[in-house]
Amino acid sequence: MYLAKEIYRPLQKELEDLWGVKVFDRYTVVLHIFRYNARTKEAKLQITLAEIPLLKSRLKNELANKDQQGGGSRYIMGSGETFTEVQHRLLKEKEMKIKSALEKLRQKRTLLRAQRTRREFPVISVVGYTNCGKTTLIKALTGDTKLQPRDQLFATLDITAHAGVLPSHMTVIYVDTVGFLSQLPHGLIQSFSATLEDVIHSDLIVHVRDISHPESLNQKVNVLNVLKNLNLPSHLLDSLVEVHNKIDLQEGYCTTDPNILGISALHGYGLEELKQRIENAVLKSTGRQIMTLRVKLSGPQLSWLYKEATVQKVDVMAEDDTANVSVIISNSAYGKYKKMFP
Repeated sequence: MYLAKEIYRPLQKELEDLWGVKVFDRYTVVLHIFRYNARTKEAKLQITLAEIPLLKSRLKNELANKDQQGGGSRYIMGSGETFTEVQHRLLKEKEMKIKSALEKLRQKRTLLRAQRTRREFPVISVVGYTNCGKTTLIKALTGDTKLQPRDQLFATLDITAHAGVLPSHMTVIYVDTVGFLSQLPHGLIQSFSATLEDVIHSDLIVHVRDISHPESLNQKVNVLNVLKNLNLPSHLLDSLVEVHNKIDLQEGYCTTDPNILGISALHGYGLEELKQRIENAVLKSTGRQIMTLRVKLSGPQLSWLYKEATVQKVDVMAEDDTANVSVIISNSAYGKYKKMFP
């Protein structure tokens, strides 16, 4: 029997005795799905951490049952602690070790993010309700064959990054995030929020909606509420790109909102237009400039631009050994270029 909310553990036991079947609440079911889909060390640690309150609750209930039956607390010989106290202490120690390990992983993720920032790759976070097609979309945008989308809840529990190229040949990083869920059990909120840390540091957010789902509008509200609770910079929320996915499953689909784009990630409908829209938004959010620079072909300028900017076009002027180079370049890279090649 499944109950779509968190229930008090003693009540769960009473209901099981009354109905004669196992009773699972929302917390237990979501935790089980999370555990099944956890792949990386960080995801597994987050699930184990989220499970500790459940173990503490069970331990408390077991003690209450023993007290009612007259068993009471038993001291472990020579320790001065009761069995229950030992169990609580072990859980506390386990919790502290997990938090310490997660902090080290968080620091590593911060370092990787800093490296991406130094190389100035724009970062695009792809968010959406669980099973909306985020991974399928990123695979379609990047051609990353290692991505294996699955038609199930919380198929993605780990933040993963994938390189893609926009129409201007600009390289960007797409970040695949954990799927959102309405009424996420309280004990899982902290673990869930920790996985969304990279969203705060992105240059653009793409919100993917499964427009064929009957609860699509409610799912949108839930996703936007979670994003607002992350205390994102206002410009990130204002520049958000909303995408209606799975239009192939929605007969007669149309939208009157010019800011919304309908696509099918599975069949490739609308992806070129989406790439162009992402590119325009990235240029605006990152302050990159499109300009033409005159360079000497005998010098190091052209190779430097290929490394530090996005070279779109090179028009060679053979008569004077120069070239007009059309580039997309960040303000900081352009500042370096002017210093190095005055």
